[in-house]
Amino acid sequence: MKLSLLLPFITCLFVSCSSPEAREGEATIPGEEALKLWYERPASNWNEALPVGNGRLGAMIFGGVSEELIQLNEETLWSGGPAKTNPNPGVASYLPEIREALFQEDYQKAAQLTQKMQGAYTESYAPLGDLMIRQPFDQEVTDYYRDLNIADATATTRFTVGNTQYTREIFVSAPDQVIVLRLLASEQGALDFTVSAKSQLPYTHETLSQEEIIMKGKAPAHADPNYVNYNEQPVIFEDPSQCRGMRFALQVKVQRHDGTVSADTAGLHVKDATEVVLLLSAATSYNGFDKCPDKEGKDETKLADQYLDKALQKDFAQLKKGHLQDYQSYFNRVSFSLGSAENAALPTDERLKRYAEGAQDPSLETLYLQYGRYLLISSSRPGGIPANLQGIWNPHLRPPWSSNYTTNINAEMNYWPAEVTNLSEMHEPFLNHIKKIAQTGAETAKNFYNAEGWCAHHNVDIWATSNPVGDLGKGDPQWANWPLGGAWLSQHLWEHYQFTGDKAFLRNEAYPLMKGAAAFCLDWLIKNEKGQLVTAPSTSPENVFITESGEEGDVSVATTMDMSIIWDLFTNLIEASEVLETDAEFRQTLIEKRRQLFPLQIGKKGNLQEWYKDWEDADPQHRHVSHLFGLHPGRQITPIRTPEYTAAAEKTLEIRGDGGTGWSKAWKIDFWARLHDGDHAYKLLRELLELTGVEGTEYADGGGTYPNLFCAHPPFQIDGNFGGTAGIAEMLLQSHDGAVHLLPAIPEQWDQGSVKGLQARGGFTIDMQWEEGKITGLVVHSSKGGNCRLRLSQPLQPRQDLTLSEAEGVNPNPFYKVPAREDRSLSESSEAAPEAQDYVEYDFETQAQQSYTFVGSE
Repeated sequence: MKLSLLLPFITCLFVSCSSPEAREGEATIPGEEALKLWYERPASNWNEALPVGNGRLGAMIFGGVSEELIQLNEETLWSGGPAKTNPNPGVASYLPEIREALFQEDYQKAAQLTQKMQGAYTESYAPLGDLMIRQPFDQEVTDYYRDLNIADATATTRFTVGNTQYTREIFVSAPDQVIVLRLLASEQGALDFTVSAKSQLPYTHETLSQEEIIMKGKAPAHADPNYVNYNEQPVIFEDPSQCRGMRFALQVKVQRHDGTVSADTAGLHVKDATEVVLLLSAATSYNGFDKCPDKEGKDETKLADQYLDKALQKDFAQLKKGHLQDYQSYFNRVSFSLGSAENAALPTDERLKRYAEGAQDPSLETLYLQYGRYLLISSSRPGGIPANLQGIWNPHLRPPWSSNYTTNINAEMNYWPAEVTNLSEMHEPFLNHIKKIAQTGAETAKNFYNAEGWCAHHNVDIWATSNPVGDLGKGDPQWANWPLGGAWLSQHLWEHYQFTGDKAFLRNEAYPLMKGAAAFCLDWLIKNEKGQLVTAPSTSPENVFITESGEEGDVSVATTMDMSIIWDLFTNLIEASEVLETDAEFRQTLIEKRRQLFPLQIGKKGNLQEWYKDWEDADPQHRHVSHLFGLHPGRQITPIRTPEYTAAAEKTLEIRGDGGTGWSKAWKIDFWARLHDGDHAYKLLRELLELTGVEGTEYADGGGTYPNLFCAHPPFQIDGNFGGTAGIAEMLLQSHDGAVHLLPAIPEQWDQGSVKGLQARGGFTIDMQWEEGKITGLVVHSSKGGNCRLRLSQPLQPRQDLTLSEAEGVNPNPFYKVPAREDRSLSESSEAAPEAQDYVEYDFETQAQQSYTFVGSE
């Protein structure tokens, strides 16, 4: 392409971006219609309703006409109370016997004994209640429209009755911590409606004034997981100790109106109005993970009242302005375009239907990435609780899998897009929750395993429960007895540092937590007959093996997932100690122990083995592909450095197949992106966006995407949305393997496009445009300075006086250190992979807070 054709792109997109600070909130957003979900009818079920939230408060808007339903959540409203850290005393005594059985290959006995080492189930995330707006009409409704505009985080419902147009607009303000709902009529005095609230939890109503009502209630003292069906009372509300059972309050206030308003226990009654603004405030008695929410709880009514009083000092325009400034300061950091957005003129459910039938819709794919970012901003804010399995949106008293944090993949997947899609602040609730888990996890490590450090198992909740769940032996070890949740969580601590370069965070928060997780692993590892360090007992989450004799089992030794997570933790901690120039003796211990870890193995089918031995899988297409952790989200396996293991990983994915739903398919997008196979990743993205949940049609059942773009496992789990978002980002940009890799997995269908604001490790922000799959314009913004090594499939030319040299040797930037290859089970030729010849690499030195512009060349 001629340089003259590139200049408008360079000038319009990049020249104004002189520093990362100046860029915040400045990314060019595509046409507003391209960032809307919109429909021509009300939601017929929850999976068609539209989500809004501010991290703490969540609402699902159905868009009804005569009866509107807005389902409400508050992030801290959970059943239960502080975790009991020693629920099954003495179980550590089983561990030697389990290990003896495993080394004698008596896997059934080992599993039976392992099952005895279980504690209590986690608690459940609860729904707050429902807000109903009853607005009866006696004429036909026309011109119906509802949308969710993710560019401004506002949902709108609009329709006409007779000659009057009615509009409802709703957003959830993070600065003012209230839900704001404005109702308008085009004709004077045409608004007549009643607002009321109810809950599935025990509640009472009070009238505070003629313009304000309050609903008070209490969450259960305990709620069984939805899959537990053996207790006569699965939900218990009373706790004689007055510890367990969280209180809540919901206040609804008419802030503005030009009609008449009255209130009673049935709700707020509005008559003869043209414009009405309602404010909703909610709070709970949650006072921390280690405090009884009842007798030690906060005053929820006082909190709700304080939020409301603050918001009442502002009019609607001021509330909306503050909301937009806050939300867009995050959302506008990234823009993404793949050209045509013509299908944005179609209702979203119709777009999904056509997409499922094979239509091309590149703007639906860009919308999906931005929708994932919208959901993360809306469900995870600094100072709050992490997004759970359903984000913050849940209508069930006993939600699927308790709507908790499932740490054998799902909780981590929620936060895969946080750093790379420029939402690092949204990562903070998850990172902060790890501190709490480490506190209970230290007790779990001691009480269950006589081990140092801290650990967590596959289920965690707001109370930081860390024990192996299973109700004292009723759970299946294949999911319950997996103690490496803490080690996996620790990866997020390191990744946050890698992207932000925040050395104070690394020193004061991340390093001590990572070291504690490593201390547990050092105690947990034992030597096998060859002197290799292994884990025992060991599971590959939720999967089953078949031994040489045909026996099925799930508890064994040194599963590949276990060993890969420990390798990752040790490697990250070694590098962290080097950065901080501390703990040299402990670092050397980790280096020596890492060298002794049981290695990755390639099986007889050419696949990466999942198990200690080359066993068959009971379900060869199992949804979990846990043994590829080293490929993603780890960095042990890469096409450039480890071609043999890369080929084995690819063979594993071929055997597993492209099936699976929700988060499983999303993870496979990430895998194929890391394998640099954009076409295969794109195939899975299209399958992830397969329409489902449309009642009475051929799209009624199965996994894929609901009409509101929520991911269907089924049922809804938000991890699939976040995993898909991260997968798209991985297709566009990778930075885990020694360089900033541009367009590493671009599919044929994305032959042209542009993206702004994606983050690479080491504090680099990337803006780029491409045509025919080749970079035509690039700007690198450096927040930290240091060497930037670019990897791409074509030559580059700088647009300024800049020394751009072909890369040689090791990248001197410490954020891009490549782990030493210590596995000698494969040929040394693996150090120089053939794929490395497919790319060019450049080095250039950057200064902090400066930007660097390039154009592509042939």
